[in-house]
Amino acid sequence: MVYTKGLNHWADILVVILYFVSVLGVGLWTLCRPNRGNVKNYFLAGRSMPWFAVGASLFSSNIGSEHFVGLAGAGAASGISLVLFEWFVIFLILALGWIFIPVYVSAGVYTLPEYIQKRHGGQRMRTYLSILSLILYILTKLAVSIFAGSLFIQMALGWDMYISIAILLFITGLYTVLGGLTAVMYTDTLQTSIMTIGAIIVMGISFNHVGGYNAMKKKYMGAVPSTRDLNTTCGLPRKDAFHIFLDAAGRENPWPGLVFQASIGCLWYWCCDQVIVQRSLAAKSCSHAKGGSLVAGYLKLLPLFLLMFPGMISRILYPDEVACADPDVCMKVCDNPVGCSNIAYPKLVMELMPVGLRGFMIAAMMSAIMSSLTSIFNSASTVFTMDIWRRVRTKSTQKELLIVGRLFIVLMCTLSILWIPLVKSSQGGKLFTYMVVVEGYLGSPLGVLFLTSIFWKGTTEAGAFWGLLIGHIVGGTRLILEFVYPAPACGEPETRPEVLYKFHYMYFIPLLLMLTAAAIVVISMFTTKRTKDELVGVTWWTRYDTYTVNRIDKDGGDNITKEDCDSGDERHSGGLCSRFVIFLFGTNNSHLTQEIQVADRKKFLQEKRLWKIFLNLLAVFLIGLIAFLCGFYH
Repeated sequence: MVYTKGLNHWADILVVILYFVSVLGVGLWTLCRPNRGNVKNYFLAGRSMPWFAVGASLFSSNIGSEHFVGLAGAGAASGISLVLFEWFVIFLILALGWIFIPVYVSAGVYTLPEYIQKRHGGQRMRTYLSILSLILYILTKLAVSIFAGSLFIQMALGWDMYISIAILLFITGLYTVLGGLTAVMYTDTLQTSIMTIGAIIVMGISFNHVGGYNAMKKKYMGAVPSTRDLNTTCGLPRKDAFHIFLDAAGRENPWPGLVFQASIGCLWYWCCDQVIVQRSLAAKSCSHAKGGSLVAGYLKLLPLFLLMFPGMISRILYPDEVACADPDVCMKVCDNPVGCSNIAYPKLVMELMPVGLRGFMIAAMMSAIMSSLTSIFNSASTVFTMDIWRRVRTKSTQKELLIVGRLFIVLMCTLSILWIPLVKSSQGGKLFTYMVVVEGYLGSPLGVLFLTSIFWKGTTEAGAFWGLLIGHIVGGTRLILEFVYPAPACGEPETRPEVLYKFHYMYFIPLLLMLTAAAIVVISMFTTKRTKDELVGVTWWTRYDTYTVNRIDKDGGDNITKEDCDSGDERHSGGLCSRFVIFLFGTNNSHLTQEIQVADRKKFLQEKRLWKIFLNLLAVFLIGLIAFLCGFYH
């Protein structure tokens, strides 16, 4: 592999050290905050996070190192069409704050599998979703974050990958284990600022090197590697690289499928996935949750300018490496015969950034890596502790649940390190596609499940379970075929079954969604429905009914005790070591009120009329900006 300049100047090293100290300091600062010794404060940050922290955490939980590597690489390889995944999901981010969060809060839940159980009753749906969520976290989110982070560290720093990842996991694991969601969200706020400022600096320097926006558009079309097969189009830029709506019948991101996948197809990721939803559940109130959605929505307008355009500029400046089309050349450049577009952003940073700023950008990339990892760790820990461990130990004390949650994060860190050899032996392009495809085939049916559960009172447990299972069987079958028959490299003959290359996966996913919805509806029509009392607070139409009814799920088997979940830290009179452990981990021995209290739900859902109008106007303006950008780059 051809490496660029490493981290070898004292100024760059100092900046990176200051970054690590700052992040760790913010994370450990949360240890001094009161009332850490209960589950609500550890897993939901005490339901006290302000709008800016919610928005920053939503954004940084999504924009990880895989975006710096993958989105910039997509811009370098094929243009800007994939930016629709950034813009159209803004509608889903708004839906999260305006529609989904009020329902989740009215149901009084900590996790999304818990919501499904309260909505439908029974145990199998909650268990199925909990296990599936953990599998998706470990095999997709964690895998991609580790891969992209290790790729950047190898290229930019020249450090040993195992040592670098171990250091990152130690620091992220430390403040996530000790501080919980509060530590994660406050460090996310710091890291979002670092990422955004750093990306703006790179964008400015990059445009200055190519002579501005118009010069970039012209030069990109001439960014062709010197070694390529002249009888093919391999290595040539796409003629429609600066358009977002590509040919509907083409193989590369057909626009109808892309629009559908970037909106409805991503419903699970943005509105029904614990990693994202947990940030909004931690908001002070419904208004703060909406404000957080707006912050994240406006920030999601930026990746085109901060990531994709710099990726395209990297191709202009280094076409023989970033745009390599000959397998032998690509192997020398990045150990990947398929292509090296993934090195576009790290290459740009290490070649263009002056001393000091290079260290700052490395810190920005570290922010992307660490914010993604902490989000995965905390959310996976919440799902395991509240949905799986609590099933096994129905009378768990808060101390036990907090310790189990922290130990599970340690286990996730260990799994991350064990995952590195597999990541190292995989081809980067395939691994990034792996994330998109797996979440599309397995996550899309989950979005349909939540949509029907929230908006249709007639959805039954049997309809939800069997409809979801049918969707996953069909999606899983296509997923297996995708990996048994990988796409050929540019210039090679097509050997896959026709169903794979003639029926684009972006058109397959809408069909999968409709099939899942039809199965849920049909089966629900012939099975027993929930009673009116059982639907209190768990649908959009009954979200305010929770004001007067403190419903305890008969099917849940949860141990509801009289002690309030909001009890503060319990100080014991033990020895010095005992008191230190209590301070460090914030544990107490009280039992847990397993639901969010009705009074808390009522307080959360109340909105002042003036703020409600103001937030609605900001949302309308944001939608207008999306329409303008889509029209400009159509």
